[in-house]
Amino acid sequence: MYDNDLASQALGIELGEVGTGTAAARMRVTERMVNGHDIAHGGYLFLLADSAFAFACNSHGPVTVASGAEINFVTSARLGDQLLAVAEERTRYGRNGICDVTVYRENGGEREVIAEFRGRSRVIEREQRS
Repeated sequence: MYDNDLASQALGIELGEVGTGTAAARMRVTERMVNGHDIAHGGYLFLLADSAFAFACNSHGPVTVASGAEINFVTSARLGDQLLAVAEERTRYGRNGICDVTVYRENGGEREVIAEFRGRSRVIEREQRS
């Protein structure tokens, strides 16, 4: 899926570990991502979390898309910050699922929570297309 995800690739999002119902993605905040308050625009944080969510949801095989999502910003990200989004599926029921994503700022060995994202997913096809 990542190979065809030009939006994530264009922003420099790198896919980390992916397991069944889990995924991690990294992104560095660039000048183009900073808003007029000199902090990372929330839309970019949402996109990073949404990408990790998509990779986790699609780890089961069937094509799965978002049916909704929300994000809570805990603190600001800034130019140069290395961010890590860790997605973990909470439940699947029928063709639906719920997945939580925590976005962290990585600083050496430390992690600081930047945002919390909850996504709702829906399976739309039985198998991934090649």
